[in-house]
Amino acid sequence: MTAHPSGLATEAFEAQRDRLRAVAYRVLGSHADAEDVVQEAWMRLVRQDAATIGNPAGWLTTVVGRISLDVLRSRQVRPETAYEQEFVNLVVTPDDGPAPDEQVALADSVGLALLIVLDSLTPSERLAFVLHDMFAVPFQEIGQILGKSADATKMVASRARRKVHATDRPAGRGREHRLAVQAFGAAALSGDFEALLRVLDPNVKLTVDTPDGPVVTIGSTKVAAGARMFSGEIARQRPVLVNGIPGHMSWGPDGRPLSAIAFTIAEGRITGIHIVVDPAKLASVHLPALD
Repeated sequence: MTAHPSGLATEAFEAQRDRLRAVAYRVLGSHADAEDVVQEAWMRLVRQDAATIGNPAGWLTTVVGRISLDVLRSRQVRPETAYEQEFVNLVVTPDDGPAPDEQVALADSVGLALLIVLDSLTPSERLAFVLHDMFAVPFQEIGQILGKSADATKMVASRARRKVHATDRPAGRGREHRLAVQAFGAAALSGDFEALLRVLDPNVKLTVDTPDGPVVTIGSTKVAAGARMFSGEIARQRPVLVNGIPGHMSWGPDGRPLSAIAFTIAEGRITGIHIVVDPAKLASVHLPALD
C-alpha cells in the first residue's frame, strides 16, 4: 500500500518546488525534463516515511540531484541537445537598448549561452558546478550524490568552473551579440547576400521549427540564401531579448507573429540561429506585443 506524505512533508515540498525546478533546469537545460524530475522527487517523497527525513529541503535537493545525474548520464548513451528543444520555454522580452546588469546576469546564469557551455561538461562536473556555484549546496552533500568525498567533489567543481570560465565571453559580449544580430537583421531585410556572409560563421547551423517539425540547414551560403527569401515575408520586426540574449521577432501585415529568433554568437559571428515559425509554438511563448 502506498504511503501518503504528512501535511508537513507536503508543505515542505511545496515550499521547495520552485527551487527544485530551478535546480533541475540548470542541471538539465530542459524545462520538460526538470518538471519530470521534480515530479519523480514528489513520488519518492510519497513513498518515504516523513518521520525519517530530518531536513526536507536537503533531502529533496539530494533526490533531485541524483535523478538529474541519472538523466545526464543517460544522455551520453542517447545524445540530445536539450537547449535546442526548449526554445518555446524561453522568455522573450522587448530589447530597448543595452541590457542592464541584472539582465546580463540573468543571461549568464540561465541563458542559452551557458546551457551550451554546460553541455560540454561531464555529468559529475555539471552537477557539482550547478549545485555549488549556483545554489550554494555544500560539497559534502554534493559528494553524497556523486559517491565522492567532499575534497574530491571540490576538485570536480573546480575543474568544471575552469572550463566554464575559459568559455566566457569578454565583458563586452552583450554589445558584440547586439551588433551581430543587428547586422544580420539589416542584411536580411535589404537582401544583401555579401553582408549576410560576413556576419555568418561558415558552418552556421540554422534550425527552423515548422508545423511539420524542425528543418536544419548548415553552412553560411545556404543560410544566407534562406534569410534573403524569408525577409520578403516580414512586414515588421523588432529586436527582442531571448533569456537576456539579443534576438529578433517579426510580424506579418495583419499583425500576426511570424517568427521569434534566437542567436548564438562566437567571436562576433553568428554560429547558430533558431527560428520558430510554427504558429502553435509561437502561441505558447509569451511574446511582446506589436506597438
